[in-house]
Amino acid sequence: MRVIVVGAGVAGLALARGLLAAGHDAEVYEESPEPRTAGGSVTLWPGSTGILEELKADHGRVGRRLETLESWSSDGRRLVTVDLTAAERKYGHPTVHVARGELVELLAEGVPVTYGARVEHVDPWRAEAHLADGTTVRGDVLVGADGRRSVVRDALWGEDRAELTPWVTWQGFTTAPTSLTGGGAAVMMAGLAGLCGLIPAGEGRLLWWFDVRSAPGEPFWADDPRLAERLRERFGGWADPVPAVLDSLAAPSPAAPDFFPHHRQPIPEVWGRGPTTLAGDAAHTMPPTMAQGANQALEDAWLLARSLDDLRGYERARARVARRPARLAATELTDMHRPAAGLIPDRLATWLNTAWLRRASTYLLTAS
Repeated sequence: MRVIVVGAGVAGLALARGLLAAGHDAEVYEESPEPRTAGGSVTLWPGSTGILEELKADHGRVGRRLETLESWSSDGRRLVTVDLTAAERKYGHPTVHVARGELVELLAEGVPVTYGARVEHVDPWRAEAHLADGTTVRGDVLVGADGRRSVVRDALWGEDRAELTPWVTWQGFTTAPTSLTGGGAAVMMAGLAGLCGLIPAGEGRLLWWFDVRSAPGEPFWADDPRLAERLRERFGGWADPVPAVLDSLAAPSPAAPDFFPHHRQPIPEVWGRGPTTLAGDAAHTMPPTMAQGANQALEDAWLLARSLDDLRGYERARARVARRPARLAATELTDMHRPAAGLIPDRLATWLNTAWLRRASTYLLTAS
């Protein structure tokens, strides 16, 4: 089949890669004039690394393999540790953390992408996309993988059903030496001020992020001129390595931190019409608190590449699974101060996480 893919993010590139490997003709059209490599980094769970291996995208070339997921109090006390190698042993694939730009570059290898191609209008019933330059492209199937502000979704649904939650994320990288940078531990520190997350991303980089409550027009919103100062007021007294991260944020840097407002969106059972469907954030925007956005995008791509003759079946199957992390992420549970987390034994936390990863993955549910 000839498949038109709108959007060259994780979902679109992974889908095109899978379609090409299966012998289909895939064309990707991306509004940006160049590859979209901004946006911090992402944690890829065993289902996603298994999918990457099937796509012949060597995740071992990038990022950092993670061994533990640890919850700390703001004073540095370890509350609970999840052993991520337990899931690796059970499912046969590791958990890795990788810069989003490196993941996009990895998936884009060998995939034909037309950049600077902005889609202005879509005819879902004809699998037809009209570009800003006057060009019209048509396929046997059209897939909107064009993110939260999807033009294809608007043509299908007629409205953006996502709504803001009371939380936002600021994130970036630091190359300042810390005790976590060269290791395999992902750390989340929650307190009354909010949450600080720290994960090694390879190449001497540590991803940091701060989740805080905010809304349009309030402190910590986009372009806050006092961001560094406000974060220091909130988190400056927290345990190492948070002070070092705040110091790096205040220092001159060529890269400004990324701002992400949190959105939650109901996920319908049917996403598309006729020969047109959706993948990735276009179909199921969710807060980043469960680290599932890129993972669910890869899951969509994996199943859709096998389901071109049954698009509604693909949508129903993915909706059943994607709703689980989306609903949990919408509670913003991981951002909340939870002193009782220290009462959970590490062994139980590891078992729960391993079981949860399977329930959040179409790939693992199908393979096991």
